[in-house]
Amino acid sequence: MFLIRAKHSARAVFPAHLMKRRLYFHLNISGQPDMTLSTYHTIQSVFCCCCCCFTVQKRAMRTKMNMDLDSDQMTQYSASQSHVSYACSWKCRHKSKLQSKNKPLPPLPDEALEDYTKNLRVIALYDFYARGPSDLPLKKSEEYLILEQYDPHWWKARDQHGNEGLIPSNYVTENKKNNLEMYEWYCKNINRRQAEHLLCQESKEGAFVVRDSSQQGLLTLSMYSQAKGSHSVRHYQIKKNHLGQYYVAEKYHFSTVPELIEYHQHNAAGLVTRLRHPVGSAGCSSPAAAGFSYEEWELNPSELMFLKELGRGQFGVVQLGKWKATITVAIKTINEGAMSAEDFIEEAKVMMKLSHPKLVQLYGVCTQHKPLYVVTEFMENGCLLSYLRQRRRKLGTHMLLSMCQDVCEGMEYLERNSFIHRDLAARNCLVNAEHIVKVSDFGMARYVIDNEYISSSGAKFPVKWSSPEVFHFKKYSSKSDVWSFGVLMWEVFTEGKMPFESKSSFEVVREISQGNRLYRPHLASHSVYKVMYSCWHEKPEGRPTFAELMETLTDITEVDNPDFT
Repeated sequence: MFLIRAKHSARAVFPAHLMKRRLYFHLNISGQPDMTLSTYHTIQSVFCCCCCCFTVQKRAMRTKMNMDLDSDQMTQYSASQSHVSYACSWKCRHKSKLQSKNKPLPPLPDEALEDYTKNLRVIALYDFYARGPSDLPLKKSEEYLILEQYDPHWWKARDQHGNEGLIPSNYVTENKKNNLEMYEWYCKNINRRQAEHLLCQESKEGAFVVRDSSQQGLLTLSMYSQAKGSHSVRHYQIKKNHLGQYYVAEKYHFSTVPELIEYHQHNAAGLVTRLRHPVGSAGCSSPAAAGFSYEEWELNPSELMFLKELGRGQFGVVQLGKWKATITVAIKTINEGAMSAEDFIEEAKVMMKLSHPKLVQLYGVCTQHKPLYVVTEFMENGCLLSYLRQRRRKLGTHMLLSMCQDVCEGMEYLERNSFIHRDLAARNCLVNAEHIVKVSDFGMARYVIDNEYISSSGAKFPVKWSSPEVFHFKKYSSKSDVWSFGVLMWEVFTEGKMPFESKSSFEVVREISQGNRLYRPHLASHSVYKVMYSCWHEKPEGRPTFAELMETLTDITEVDNPDFT
């Protein structure tokens, strides 16, 4: 009777085509009690669910499939057993379905855990040739995945073919659209003088480079022009309006610097000519890496090739050479007894980790035989002191100021890393092929074993570059380096003259102690001499830091040589 009532109720509620299908099932299974119970469950499910007609059809079909599959087993049970069995199995299936919805997915295997979206993707700025089995070669403009940043200078990377190895971090840049280092026309670490030299070498109408302005946070567009028969380099400051748009000409504004450059590559629009030939990093040599490889500071002397003598320093002969017949290097031979070798070897490990565009890079040392070798970056134009003397009356004041800025940048890096030079002078700075000045021999003076050098009464001691606390108490600090930097600026603006000229060390000590200072060179403006003089304050705390000196020199550059033309 219950079944009959259920059927009538169903007929009243559901469409006729669904009821026909339900009756079809009922007729096919008549005479089988267990089948009737299953059909009864289908009708009960229909009443309990407020679903659409499509859902009812799906449930009816599923019930028929279950009955067909299990008909052989279900005939073995009574009606009551069948009811209990089906109810339990339905509850179990329903419960497992709910659990499967809430249950978290199983963990991924280890190799699948690497999230490529979180790893840093970089573009190679320069070619890099593997120097050992642990290195990964780089090809300019190709993309690499950074797997691990071992230290600031060496990273583990993977190329597009799955090869992994170590790369120098300063050879790559992050692969982002707004990252200017990705573009061939951008060269980050050059100043006005270096940009002019680069463009004049290219000597093409419309050759250009974008660089960091001497005014912090701004960019400068430098371009070569032969307009009206004269060859000149013009500098346009890339400005930003109140809406955050970039421009060099008032009427033409752009959301990004790359958009600005792309537009002016096709339209002069306020410039002396359109931008025709990007130079940028293509005209710059690749930077020195921090050592030949990660933690490879001890070099095998059999891998060094000696080519020719470059000169003689306080430690011994300096020679031009090659490492593994590929990398051009300078090799300093340390004479026996000239240096405290054991102490220096420990310090060399620290010095190799110092890496900056304005420092001469230490690559490694050879300590397993005598004499000891110190292997460094090769600087094509040699010592700054000789460079100045050979080019007297050929260097403009803006070039001289730019040289001082180079040295100041290198010294600011040492100051920031709490590293004291102890012997800063023009003779201990070198000039590369791009005429960039770099600080050399930092920290070496403390390992000299020479009574004449370390005594203020001897001729070798750099009294003329030393602050009062150094020649009186041997007290070195970054502020004593600042004093020496002031003397170096004086050397630059006199184009290589000797400080205090013919005075002896004893006379210099007396002059300084009495408050006398070096005179103003005729090439130095009053603002430049004021910077020198500030470095010579009697008290260390009265002298500026190198960071402050950088800001002051930048301000002078802006006044004397404005970037915007």
